Amino acid sequence: MSRPAGPGGAVEAPRSLRRCDADAELQITLADGSVHRLSYEFLRVHSPSAEVQGHGGGDRGELPVGKSGVGISEMRRIGRYAVQLVFSDGHDTGIYSWAYLHELLDNREDLWAGYLARLETAGASRTPSEIFRG
Repeated sequence: MSRPAGPGGAVEAPRSLRRCDADAELQITLADGSVHRLSYEFLRVHSPSAEVQGHGGGDRGELPVGKSGVGISEMRRIGRYAVQLVFSDGHDTGIYSWAYLHELLDNREDLWAGYLARLETAGASRTPSEIFRG
């Protein structure tokens, strides 16, 4: 998927972001009119926050576990470049730039497979009641 560039080469804002709580998905309508969905769980476990991504220097950050039932309680637009998602588990430090949302859309299959592999390696679960399996 190409990233439509706006003025100055910046990635254009989506036309709309809509919470689809019944499906636990965020519907993203891009500038070109294409419509995509990302699950709340996917967005939470791939939060751009330092907590999840790490603080640099090879630090991977925490492995979010037990997030299969997470919701989005609030969305806050950040200027012209991003949205802050507030999740039902209290996580609110990730700011999703338009470029990062495009990156998630472009790489969702590989990112999801990598997350599932990390869970398996850690003996952890997506299900809140089974956070750790032993």
